[in-house]
Amino acid sequence: MCGTIVCDDTTPEDHTPTEHLLDLAFGSGRHSKTSYRLREGSAAVPGLSLVTRDAGVGISGTISFWPLAIGSRQSPALLLGPLAVHPDRQGLGIGLALMREGLARAQAQGHGLVLLVGDEPYYAKVGFARLPDGLISLPGPVDPARFLYLELRPGALAGVEGLARVPGSAPLAVPHAAQGHEQHCEA
Repeated sequence: MCGTIVCDDTTPEDHTPTEHLLDLAFGSGRHSKTSYRLREGSAAVPGLSLVTRDAGVGISGTISFWPLAIGSRQSPALLLGPLAVHPDRQGLGIGLALMREGLARAQAQGHGLVLLVGDEPYYAKVGFARLPDGLISLPGPVDPARFLYLELRPGALAGVEGLARVPGSAPLAVPHAAQGHEQHCEA
């Protein structure tokens, strides 16, 4: 439970309605975004995929966290997302409740660093801030103003640098335009 909003663990039966919610929230083109590329061939971290349920709309909110390994040192981190709330239930605190519960669970599991691509004013409500330019890159274009991080453990970002990828995967090529300040596409 997260406040007065009940956050449940995602079940296999939630897959289809969750995909419907994500299509509703982000459109079917969401699979071409950089964040989705990082999720390919990976599974969400057990215990960190949550939903909220509503008799009127079914799955009213969803969040997941995915494992990352960063740079040559394979520094561990989590990728938050997608986070979605049904359009008819936005503004009720569902997204914030899902984030707070998910981040608390991630911290309890011992995770230290969370990354995401998103709207800084919204995610700052739970402590996310803009990632310092050039520190970490993703395998595709990302607007640097939307590349955010949160330390669940103080100092978790120290010494972390390089390309983020799925743990144990071969390094992905980073297109030239996806590096540095030339990143202007939304992920």
